[in-house]
Amino acid sequence: MEHAVPDLIIHGGVVPQIGLGSHLDAAVRAGRPTAVAVRGGRIQAVGDESLLSTAGDRTRLIDACGGAILPGLNDGHLHFAASAMTRHAHLSLRGARSWSEVALLLESAAPDASGWIRAAEWDEATLGTGGSEALFSANPKHPIVAFDASGHQVMVNAEGLKRLGLQDTTDQVPGGIIARDTAGQPTGRFVDAAMRLVNEGLPEIPEQLLRTALTRHQQELHALGITSLTEPGLGPGGLSLMAASCGTETLGILASMARTGELTLRVNCLLLFGGTGGESLESVEHGLSGGLLQITEGIDPMRLRIAGVKVFADGIPRSGTAWFHDEYRIPCGHGHGALVLRGQDDAQRVEEFRAILTRIDAAGLQAGVHVTGDAATEALIEAIEALPDAQRARRNRHYIIHGAFRDGSLLERVHRAGLGYSTNPAIRSAAGALMRSLLGEKRFAAQQPLASAAARDVDVSIASDAPVTSPDWRQSVIAAVTRDTTAGPGDGDAERLTISQALAMMTQTPARQDHAENHKGRIAAGYLADLCILQEPIDADVTRLADNPTRHTLVGGELVYSS
Repeated sequence: MEHAVPDLIIHGGVVPQIGLGSHLDAAVRAGRPTAVAVRGGRIQAVGDESLLSTAGDRTRLIDACGGAILPGLNDGHLHFAASAMTRHAHLSLRGARSWSEVALLLESAAPDASGWIRAAEWDEATLGTGGSEALFSANPKHPIVAFDASGHQVMVNAEGLKRLGLQDTTDQVPGGIIARDTAGQPTGRFVDAAMRLVNEGLPEIPEQLLRTALTRHQQELHALGITSLTEPGLGPGGLSLMAASCGTETLGILASMARTGELTLRVNCLLLFGGTGGESLESVEHGLSGGLLQITEGIDPMRLRIAGVKVFADGIPRSGTAWFHDEYRIPCGHGHGALVLRGQDDAQRVEEFRAILTRIDAAGLQAGVHVTGDAATEALIEAIEALPDAQRARRNRHYIIHGAFRDGSLLERVHRAGLGYSTNPAIRSAAGALMRSLLGEKRFAAQQPLASAAARDVDVSIASDAPVTSPDWRQSVIAAVTRDTTAGPGDGDAERLTISQALAMMTQTPARQDHAENHKGRIAAGYLADLCILQEPIDADVTRLADNPTRHTLVGGELVYSS
């Protein structure tokens, strides 16, 4: 039978070895492929320059000019909407090096059409404490809301507090913190679940502004070589999340973009019901019965898919809200931290945690669970082990987001329970000095045990968590391979990855997290032609990856970016 003529042939490149342990693609193990043939949006063949002989009159040719041909990058934890708004709709405070610089930027800022000044990306790891004092009196004629880089704090100025009616609030928010002065008055700083008090009172973001930001950011991601991502938290709880842009309306906009062909990324979404704190079985029950799962009906699930539910089980170390067995090394007023779920004490919160996970699992949905302390991570493992149907739980592919492990035996249990593990090397790299001061050397060194997890066959992925860090996947790969942080170089660190492993953790294992490992994440016949072509081959010195830009990006065999 005559061989079908390919629609496209990419040639003259290098297909590098990507994989964890023995899981390298057979075609790549057999040699050094230089060409990929595509037909009908999928990879038809992987081989050498002889594939050019199969070209027909209408076959498109792309010369990779010696660059690496990679599977499309899949960021398994990228806040698409928040990252888009942070980059394209809010005043960026990332460049500020002191709180006085932040105040200066805000003093000269103009309000948007709603009358508010919206800013983002202030970072206590860089600026230190004292932000409430600096921001409280800034630009007193206009209300200001400023979202932090971690997504777990927001600050408003005095006028903002007044507009929101929060200047005299005595509320206590389960799973959240309202910072107060010595007289008990709010200082304008709200943490985790308390963020909702601010975000729900803000004027609504205009739909066209959000749609435009999403479209612009989509093109930025394609220019990086990203073809897939997980949006980890959209829904009613999204109003307590980064930039107040992760509500149910955003999911509707993505569905609209998918139906019109404007959405060229492949997007998996986790629903968020309770926000960054205060989640309960009641809010999950209400969310699952509220019709959100029907928003994406009729859409190709390889384009836009509701994968499951995001649960914020605890907070983050820098806020003192991550739950650890041992106390923080530098006292921050919270001792060990705690779960941020509904409940009066640890026992009640653990019971609520198990009930939430049991309900999500029974619905046949995936639970992506934010845990950043070792006690919270262990509580998650125990809850998954206790689920009534272990086989169903493995099929649902619940996974740890961020994670912390007191000892290596927990990774064995993670593997046996079928839990995945998604974490963020670029965050560890950027916040190393701060994290070491909070946790101590031993706990910090054990953070993100990537090599140990891979050795135990845990489905481990690395992701950016943008806008907490840059969405440029190269930074995540470099951080995972070098283990360099602001606390010092990673030479000799036993948890360093090989480049092949790190690339697999941004292509192959995220595809498994997406329940799509038979469709994407590999360069092999039958897989979707989601491809990233770099300007140069992959160098043995991983730091050179930072200066190796994307030449072309393809989704389903169609060019979505070309330099």
